[in-house]
Amino acid sequence: MNVGIIGTGYVGLVTGAVLSDIGHVVTCLDINEEKINRLKKGQSPIYEPGLDEILARNTATNRLYFTTNAQEAFAQADIIFIAVGTPQGKDGAADLSYIEQAAKDIAINVDHNVIVVVKSTVPVGTNDKVEEIILENMPPGLQVHVVSNPEFLREGHAINDTFYGDRIVIGAENSIARDKVESLFKSLNIPIVHTNRRSAEMIKYASNAFLAVKISYINQISNLCEAIGADVNAVADGVGMDHRIGRAFLNAGIGYGGSCFPKDTEALAYLARKNDVNLSIVQSAIQANGEQRHIFVQKVISYFKGELVGKKIAILGLAFKPNTDDMREAPAITIIEELLKKGAHIKAYDPIVKDVTSLNNKIKYANTKEQCVENVDAILIVTEWEEFVEADWKKIKMISKDAQVFDGRNILTNK
Repeated sequence: MNVGIIGTGYVGLVTGAVLSDIGHVVTCLDINEEKINRLKKGQSPIYEPGLDEILARNTATNRLYFTTNAQEAFAQADIIFIAVGTPQGKDGAADLSYIEQAAKDIAINVDHNVIVVVKSTVPVGTNDKVEEIILENMPPGLQVHVVSNPEFLREGHAINDTFYGDRIVIGAENSIARDKVESLFKSLNIPIVHTNRRSAEMIKYASNAFLAVKISYINQISNLCEAIGADVNAVADGVGMDHRIGRAFLNAGIGYGGSCFPKDTEALAYLARKNDVNLSIVQSAIQANGEQRHIFVQKVISYFKGELVGKKIAILGLAFKPNTDDMREAPAITIIEELLKKGAHIKAYDPIVKDVTSLNNKIKYANTKEQCVENVDAILIVTEWEEFVEADWKKIKMISKDAQVFDGRNILTNK
């Protein structure tokens, strides 16, 4: 099949790469010329394990193309995916301006019947609005069907999650369009969930909110464990063995970040408020997640008896989680900013992230973890990169002149 994809962020680029790898001809569209030029050269604008190899393989075999021209992207497309951002607005609602623009671009540039698949995470009812916009703006006589196909990708594991996902959700009002979208993914052999569009939209938000609740729950249990002398890792293992609960997302730490959980939980909470529904569980998870970062910083402040002025602190890990270079809503930013306000001197190291725009002039960046911890007063583990998990911590402590370690990700329990 011929596929067009609007947006070359995590979702659009990974989706396009995998669809081309299973035999479809894919053209990815983006308005960012610099990004498209990089992709044409085989250079991925994001760090995602395994992505570069798939991009190179499929551009070389002429199954994957990149363009800034909408007519070129849609010319032969049987199916067009919308995979643009839906950033969080000031009131917590999702900003749908990019979605609406994508719908208009499809309407004015498509000259044949087409199926439009909304891959972006959107509030319930957005697919209806997309169909409305396209039908209002496209030439008469053409037929369009809009299908919801939410993504469930984890940054750092996105390729694996696309090839070996738990399920593919297809929300459609038209059975022909539904079956055609299903045939697109057939060779992946992943279970298909069929719903209407609004249920598909809700599945995405409900899934992310549930995982966010699980993370915030174990973090609060961790705080209680610390107060009463229990081991949160042992507690999580014991709790996680109950098949009704499961062990995934029960890793206590400094909370979630990234592009999905923060904005999706806020968007769901906003939707509940708008419809006068009490969603206190999700609201509490959001609050607990924010508090967790401050609790971690407070431990550092308490250790130094409130006197952080001039203290040298090493930050190990900047990305919001391992195997990504994504800094959106990363706990590291909040932690560093609070420590800087207290007068601390910050040196940071991350295996992939080498600078943070908002912090560039305020902190120093190290090229290695050893360089980062040299002669510091404290070491803060903020991202659980495998490099830190497998590190020789006796050596690190020696280099740092026995600095106090604050393990924000509970990776040193058995070391």
